[in-house]
Amino acid sequence: MAITNLSYLRKITDGNNVIIREMVELFFQQVPEFIKNFHFYYQTGQYIALGKEAHKAKSSLQIMGMFELEQEMKTLMIKTVDGTDVESYPLHIMSFETQCLAAIAELKAEMDSH
Repeated sequence: MAITNLSYLRKITDGNNVIIREMVELFFQQVPEFIKNFHFYYQTGQYIALGKEAHKAKSSLQIMGMFELEQEMKTLMIKTVDGTDVESYPLHIMSFETQCLAAIAELKAEMDSH
């Protein structure tokens, strides 16, 4: 099952393969930064910053068609604002990391085939 769905990206770029490739490359650059920041903010108890990072990640996920993970980041964001369910934060971070690393592999294969 595909992790990403580039139909939204194709629609907003009118199918421009150069822009699509640039957006995918940007995603490749952003994901390790998001992961690093998620871990840092959680480990240092900066939960508001963690929520803000989740908010930033949502738009990247939306562009790559990762709508379920986008919703999960919204849930994490709400939890951090409310300061609730702190024990679940690592699960959300792990989910983000696992799915995004798989998405990168999937997207690299797709980009290599074009």
